[in-house]
Amino acid sequence: MTAASSASTTDLPNEQIHFITGRLAAPALRRIVQELSDKLGFRYTIQVLPITVAALMTPRWIARKLEVPDGTTRILIPGYCGQPLDELSAVTNVPLELGPRDMQRLPEFFGQPSRRGELGSWDIEIIAEINHAPKLELEELLRRARQLSDDGADVIDVGCEPGGGWRDVGDAVRALRDAGLRVSIDSFDAVEVRQAIKAGAELVLSVNSRNRQLAVDWGTPVVAIPDRPDDLATLDETVEFLACRDIPLRIDPILEPIGCGFAASLGRYLDVRRRYPDAEIMMGIGNLTEMTDADSAPINTLLLGFCQELGIRSVLTTQVINWARSSVRECDLARRLVHYAVARGVPPKHLEPRLVLLRDAQVTRVDHHFVQQLASNLRDHHVRIVGDTESLHMISAGLHCQGRDPFSLFAKFADAYPRQLDAAHAFYLGYEMAKAATAMTLGKQYTQDEPLDWGLLTAPASGHVANCRADDQRQNAPTDDGPNT
Repeated sequence: MTAASSASTTDLPNEQIHFITGRLAAPALRRIVQELSDKLGFRYTIQVLPITVAALMTPRWIARKLEVPDGTTRILIPGYCGQPLDELSAVTNVPLELGPRDMQRLPEFFGQPSRRGELGSWDIEIIAEINHAPKLELEELLRRARQLSDDGADVIDVGCEPGGGWRDVGDAVRALRDAGLRVSIDSFDAVEVRQAIKAGAELVLSVNSRNRQLAVDWGTPVVAIPDRPDDLATLDETVEFLACRDIPLRIDPILEPIGCGFAASLGRYLDVRRRYPDAEIMMGIGNLTEMTDADSAPINTLLLGFCQELGIRSVLTTQVINWARSSVRECDLARRLVHYAVARGVPPKHLEPRLVLLRDAQVTRVDHHFVQQLASNLRDHHVRIVGDTESLHMISAGLHCQGRDPFSLFAKFADAYPRQLDAAHAFYLGYEMAKAATAMTLGKQYTQDEPLDWGLLTAPASGHVANCRADDQRQNAPTDDGPNT
């Protein structure tokens, strides 16, 4: 018997699958499995074991509780259940499989597309500006541009300095084009713009009454802006001037920061769309993300939603200030999310968890009765750390510490088991307690030995954590067959 990472759908109509779960996940599992059964034709049974969190199960513990109905062709174990499964195999002749760790991925496990898989379509172009480009060495400029492209940018905007005078702008644009990147130039200096266009720039930001006459000779699409953000009359004049000369253009009424006319500027985008129902429009969303003391992901998502509904098909963003340093990645996810929502007329909810960074979509509350029962039944010295938004629990044989202060809990454990704390073990417990305390503070889900979920910023679990955990388990061999984590 081996654990499988995905299930074949070939013989599903002939199968009867026995699902193992805990009390907390049971209602949601029933809904998901019923939908899959209706679609794929398999029969099923669900056994809810006397444990709240399925992640606490071990093969040995499941073996003591397992009841396999007649006719079962396969048993599906929660993905958090550890290997090996030999002890489970010894109590049944029915094939065993590890399911996915995330129950929401069961459709994918059975070969069905998930809703996440439908978020691939988008129609908003991301233009990512590299600010103060003239101050950068060419290699650094190329490195940043490649990274922005990898993150999802479609066009690299070369941001020039006020006053012009960048002699090497042509070389920079040519190097970016040679690297396979699309390039725009952000400058009001006529010499810089001409050199950039000659080297392959495909868009000029920006044109108003000051320089629109020059655009006649450029032969390149431009972004039309008003002379002042609140003066749409000058924008209309520039648009008319360019349109009469068949110069391709995008219109940008200019988004203004909060406190400087933000609401009115949104209204101007609505007004421009009414005036020019078929025009290409661009929004410089960096004006809000860079100028607001708030994480950029929700702001980017909200602005991309506005753009999607209004038919604004390009956005200009920057990543200068630290809280906006992942804006391009955020916009790449957000444009797919809002495209799905608007196309189907549904709220963008439970579709793209990678845009939820600070908190989690859902946090499992600790069943305190279960924790007390677990603490009273343990006979080994493995340390279980359980936490939610209210408190932390540190559990081992003969010890159950509860509270909100990790230092206090650790001190109690050290007093009770001083011989268990070599340097590696103490470091491991400190690392896990820091994660649990962070999760408790922010309202995130904590699962021992798993990384906290930071959405698109989540880093994979370190192999060192697994090694420390393995050392802990070897040093504290169980004396009972209760569940270990």
